[in-house]
Amino acid sequence: MRSVLCALLLVVPLTGGACSQDPLKNYTVALADLLDSLSVPPEGIHIAIDKSDYILSIVSDTIILKQYPVVFGRNPVDDKLRQGDRCTPEGRFRVRTKYPHRSWDKFIWIDYPTEDSWKKHRQAKRDGIIGESAGIGGEIGIHGVPAGRDNLIDLRLNWTLGCVSMKNRDINDFYPFIRTGTPVIIHK
Repeated sequence: MRSVLCALLLVVPLTGGACSQDPLKNYTVALADLLDSLSVPPEGIHIAIDKSDYILSIVSDTIILKQYPVVFGRNPVDDKLRQGDRCTPEGRFRVRTKYPHRSWDKFIWIDYPTEDSWKKHRQAKRDGIIGESAGIGGEIGIHGVPAGRDNLIDLRLNWTLGCVSMKNRDINDFYPFIRTGTPVIIHK
């Protein structure tokens, strides 16, 4: 109980705050304990992913509850415009579904491509950034790593084809609280 109370002192708003420079908020505290202590129901949370800082945050309203380290597609800087570009998409998404995965423990599938994704894709074709026959891709999600490969996250190795990847123990910490429709925001 004491560790939960101490951890609650580290919960900070998304903008500003004296502790906002700490890289990972409440990383050592179970999300279940935080949600219980703050009386936050699972439907009251969303996922915010910061590609620049390699951080996935669990957020309630504008309060960061907990943060986890993550990695991305092999091109972590650019927004996804086509299948095979190895970029992680940016924008507002929702969880489509979630399920156990034989290669990387759990998979939380987001609803990429959205209408906004399609607009960016079509504009990139008009601008000649991608070829006219390029497909947009799909099956983007948040998932774990192959067993015993937490070092991929520790070393910030961007190894996926466009998904967000994290340590298996980390995805298992918040997986039970994610629902179909949970908002997911991915930004630079």
